Amino acid sequence: MSTAERMSGLPPELAEPTRRVGPRWVALISLANLALWMGYFGPLQVLLPAQVARVAPGTKETALALVTGAGAAVAMLWNPVAGALSDRTASRFGRRHPWSLAGALVGAGAMVFLAWQDTITGMVTGWCLVQAGLNAMQASLTAGVPDHVPVAQRGEVSGWVGIPQSLGVVVAVVLVTVVTTTTESGYLLIAVLIPLCVLPFVLTTPDPRLTVRRPFRPGGFLRGFWISPRAHPDFFWAWLTRFLMQLGNAVATLYLLYFLGDAVGYERLFPGQRAEDGLLVLILVYTAAVVLTTVAAGVVSDRIGRRRLLVTVSGLVSAVPAVMLALWPRWPVAIAAAVILGAGFGVYLSVDNALVTEVLPAAEGRAKDLGVINIANSGPQVLGPVIAGPIVAGSGGYPALYLTSAALALLGALLVTRIRSVP
Repeated sequence: MSTAERMSGLPPELAEPTRRVGPRWVALISLANLALWMGYFGPLQVLLPAQVARVAPGTKETALALVTGAGAAVAMLWNPVAGALSDRTASRFGRRHPWSLAGALVGAGAMVFLAWQDTITGMVTGWCLVQAGLNAMQASLTAGVPDHVPVAQRGEVSGWVGIPQSLGVVVAVVLVTVVTTTTESGYLLIAVLIPLCVLPFVLTTPDPRLTVRRPFRPGGFLRGFWISPRAHPDFFWAWLTRFLMQLGNAVATLYLLYFLGDAVGYERLFPGQRAEDGLLVLILVYTAAVVLTTVAAGVVSDRIGRRRLLVTVSGLVSAVPAVMLALWPRWPVAIAAAVILGAGFGVYLSVDNALVTEVLPAAEGRAKDLGVINIANSGPQVLGPVIAGPIVAGSGGYPALYLTSAALALLGALLVTRIRSVP
């Protein structure tokens, strides 16, 4: 046990890490995260919309909102619970790795089930099971950064770990639109890749065993999910700003495939191509911008220590593309918007993730607290369809939808300034 660990009064597996992680550890957790985001975005961006359009063509917008909203509700509830359970797991294989692997296997199996559903009820069931597996996996992987990475390296590592969130969209969309030819084969391919990408991290990296286990009391376990804004105000503001930013993103992206077909007229502009092809182009442009900014922004935030400022700037920048799409629904404008959004979100990915790890209330509940933070990611997926559906179906249409998205991003960016403990 190091001097820092003895002074903290915590066992080694809970003490604040002081030793920098190496490139191999970063590469393997990034690969595991790539599997996670492929599992999320392959269905969300292409497979679910295409499947819904085939199953319920007359009510595709409402049906898609129902499927994605139900899955997000499961994610919102299960992610912090899975995180809390991993915090208490005393397996000889460690606290996090058993949940990462089990979540990957459950998510992959559920995706196989989802592939063959031809009713909305079956799709809701399948997607909820996928979300349950992937969120258990996400809860354990997210805790890996504060478990192993010192504060002075978290911006850089969060940048590398954040790249798969965007790269996963590209890889997943390429796999399900270019490599495979049907929705069924798309689901099956991603289902195979998820556990294959997680296994190297689980089998070859350390995951210290929990040596001090708190007694389990159901009442105390449930009360642990309430984190008082009065006692931990910075955690509250970090949660709220992420919720608003993610809600703006959810509102904007839910109907992006339909926006390209119905508002931009992509298939009319480019005969012989599908709206899915245009979506892939936008995702490629967006991801290139993310990759160019996310690690650099993380390194800069580590060096200057100004995480709040960078998150605020990224939120302001991210609002610009939504305004552009609202006012000018044209294909060249969509390309430019993808570049700007990628640059802004690249900064946000690395710096906000590092910021959040610095406002966690207690070391012994890292995964649970990050699970509560992840409600700010999944909750908007529940509210997004509730907000976006009526706007698109009503008189406001896509312009009102994207102006709403911009307003939410702006509000989230401004509220970051309320955080006090992080520069």
